[in-house]
Amino acid sequence: MKRATDADQANNGGDSLARSGATGERRPGLRAAGLAASQVAAPIVSKRGGGVLARMKAEWAAVAGAEVAAASWPEALGRGGVLRALVAPVQALELQHRAPLLIERINLYFGRPVVVRIVLLQGPLPLATAVAKPAIPPPAAADSAALQRQLAVIEDTELRAALNRLGRAVIGAERRNR
Repeated sequence: MKRATDADQANNGGDSLARSGATGERRPGLRAAGLAASQVAAPIVSKRGGGVLARMKAEWAAVAGAEVAAASWPEALGRGGVLRALVAPVQALELQHRAPLLIERINLYFGRPVVVRIVLLQGPLPLATAVAKPAIPPPAAADSAALQRQLAVIEDTELRAALNRLGRAVIGAERRNR
């Protein structure tokens, strides 16, 4: 009879934890480690913006939009709803004017008021987002031949290759603008 009781307690470890947590009594058996870990981690996580900041960083392009996400990065979220965001210096002024719109977009994404104010910090972004460059159309055969003739006098192979790439880009841009 004693063995059946131990087996029942081991099988109902999660249930006994739920019951024992409410009444405060201790029961032997298996307990969920996640509950204890979340109770220890909750104050630490809430000091740094909670799971909202982690989710915001993970989904920044969807939260802020592709254009804003390419020029900014959420750094910290304070208790009063103050979002500190790193911004590329070139885009800082524009993002300052768009801040109310960004706040509205963030709060709409999370379904509750998460950000009240945005503090912009100019500097390099931690994740350099790769900007897709437009494809350069290949130059016409006559243009390519003329470029090769002009580059033939250059002896340094690295310099010749760099100038070849530059020349192809210039010719491609001219063809695109026609």
